Amino acid sequence: MSVRPLRASPARGAGAPHSPWGHVARAAAALAAGMGVGRFVYTPILPLMHAGVGLSAGAGANLATANYIGYLVGALVGILVPAVVRSRALLRTSLVVLTGTLAAMPATHDTAVWFALRLLAGVASALIFVIAVSSLLSHLREYPAHLPGWAFGGVGAGIALSGLLVLVLRPVADWRAAWWASAALAAVLAVAAWTLRPEAPPTRTQATKATTVTAATAATADSSHAPRTHRWFTALFASYTLEGIGYIIAGTFLVAAIEQSSPGPLGGGAWVLVGLAAVPSSALWARLGRRWSRPDLLLAALVVQAVGIALPALIGGAPAALVSAVLFGATFIGVSTLALATGAHLEFPRSVALLTAGYSVGQILGPLVVAPLLHHGYQQALILAASVVLVAAVAAAVLRIGFPHHMVVVRATAPVRQPAPAETRTDAGSHR
Repeated sequence: MSVRPLRASPARGAGAPHSPWGHVARAAAALAAGMGVGRFVYTPILPLMHAGVGLSAGAGANLATANYIGYLVGALVGILVPAVVRSRALLRTSLVVLTGTLAAMPATHDTAVWFALRLLAGVASALIFVIAVSSLLSHLREYPAHLPGWAFGGVGAGIALSGLLVLVLRPVADWRAAWWASAALAAVLAVAAWTLRPEAPPTRTQATKATTVTAATAATADSSHAPRTHRWFTALFASYTLEGIGYIIAGTFLVAAIEQSSPGPLGGGAWVLVGLAAVPSSALWARLGRRWSRPDLLLAALVVQAVGIALPALIGGAPAALVSAVLFGATFIGVSTLALATGAHLEFPRSVALLTAGYSVGQILGPLVVAPLLHHGYQQALILAASVVLVAAVAAAVLRIGFPHHMVVVRATAPVRQPAPAETRTDAGSHR
């Protein structure tokens, strides 16, 4: 992810796709399969597994944790092995493996096998995500920020489609049919994403130029005493890690919590609404970033999300559930894009990798932290999740104090003062 001035029109070089919207659609399909279905279809299916096979709340939390551990492993592979993000073969393999793990879930009642399948699905989801995102940031580099933002909306589209599928099947089928249907949906999306072009490998000339620029940048940094941003990055890292804990609790148990107090299709319907609200959210937050600073938007998004998570636990009923779904869906992708963009703005070394690792660890901890509370239902878990997100908002408020909106950015030639937030754009980036 990078931050660069707005341009009046895109420069379409050799690496730019002929149709940017076609590239957006293929990347959105990949993200819909890998994240919206492969990762989040577990949320609406979980209540069916409670009823159909007697899966306990604690075992359900463990299966969620397995998926998040797998996601962390896949994300680390993407970080440590750069060639991974440029592999079309690996993208296709991951799409096939992900679809296979979904189809295999009904083949057993063994919790250990389910754990392994969800772990493998997490690895595949992460690899699909890093390849698709790298492709977006590479091939749409010179296009307006809302284009990759709409591609990230694929996550929401996958959530909405898989949630709707489970909702339709629920009156006439069981948990096994829900898994098989989600596998079929993932297969269709995989076909749509099959021709996605990953990031192109750097040429020898580009590699030599990059080495020269890096050396020149380092020399200039030493001479210009670039501003230290450790204290702001520490607040950002704390906020984003806490968000990982809080958001994933809601993302895993929201449907089960709503259905516990309002039996019937309300929970599934709310989850579809989460996906629909998430579709335009990344593009909309990118546009808001042209008028307000990212720390301000991050604080606002976290507060709104905390309210949305707490509503079903504090009020209950259909109106609260539906408002909760809209608020949660409209913020969880936006928080990720804002946090990663802020890290890039601070020019902190390996900011995206560090923030992603903290977020992933938070997602692993979330279900484990609330597991002891699930014996008494899901309301306490949602209240705890909302509280954690509020603490993340406090950290975002600390980030705002003296934030270097106009910090000097060191270039290969001479220091250039970065434009104000209203004059910059940010390439969309990942989460979750």
